[in-house]
Amino acid sequence: MAQRETLISALAAAILLAIQPDMPTAVSVAMAADNYPTRPIVLVIPLARAVTDKMSAALGQRIVIENRNAGASGTVGTREVARAAPDGYTIILGYTSTLATGPHIFSNVGYDPRKDFAPLGLIASAPALLLVHRDLQVHTVGELVALMKAAKEPYQVATPGAGTVNYLASVLFAQQAGVQVQQIIEKGSNPLITDMMGGFVKVGFNPIPVSRPALDGGYVRALAVTSSKHSSLMPALPTLAESGLPGFDATLTYGLLAPAGTPRPIIERLNHELRAALASDEVRARIIAEGGEPEPTTPEQHAAVIDQEELKWSTVIRAAGIEVR
Repeated sequence: MAQRETLISALAAAILLAIQPDMPTAVSVAMAADNYPTRPIVLVIPLARAVTDKMSAALGQRIVIENRNAGASGTVGTREVARAAPDGYTIILGYTSTLATGPHIFSNVGYDPRKDFAPLGLIASAPALLLVHRDLQVHTVGELVALMKAAKEPYQVATPGAGTVNYLASVLFAQQAGVQVQQIIEKGSNPLITDMMGGFVKVGFNPIPVSRPALDGGYVRALAVTSSKHSSLMPALPTLAESGLPGFDATLTYGLLAPAGTPRPIIERLNHELRAALASDEVRARIIAEGGEPEPTTPEQHAAVIDQEELKWSTVIRAAGIEVR
């Protein structure tokens, strides 16, 4: 998954994995929680470096980031982390594609998002933009929907990768707007914006940061943001929900998880340090600059978000008839 489908891929190139060679027993893990952490913690990233730097300083141990490519939109690496020792020394950044959409698009991912992980807390959510080429004579979502409905053939809509949140945003858009679209699957967010700038595709869903140069240059226009709330980077831009699609919300959410069975004291310690990092002006500014909205939560709130997203996107996938690969 070396594509910039979302803020996640803008912050890192791949899902990684590092499993500790010795698998402690449940008793030894519980005892070790008392003086946790005593050695470096391995993080399966995509994650803003600013967050890990803050957490490392507070924990008194390095958070080691190891890169290892993993396929199927990150589900391969996620499966391996689910099998890691539940001792707090291997954690992962889980996000919408690995926890809510991937298990319904890829067959036999080998893990249950609800049962095989202990949520530690959300980091942020990241919306996308509904973009149109500058030559397309529409300036509102309503005008675009009318144009699509009047078209004799399904309207081409570009997205940065099949199965990504942006791809599913376009699916949800078609469902709610009552229009037919032809998905143009790009090889990432940068190729998508290049094709839009050249006028090869006229409509697309893409993350904010990678779209800014084209927006600033006047090559494309943003009609709306896909989140239910306004973007801090583009506060004047309406949401799709405000633009005739009530309840529309298609955002990438991401946070930290540990393998199921991780002792509660370790979960609470990591959640505390994560929330402290997200309270930092430096970290918040970095996340916002990269298109995200900081979302500090408790572990229970994080679990509820995972549950809601899994239910929502599985329903969209089934309704759209997206084939399992």
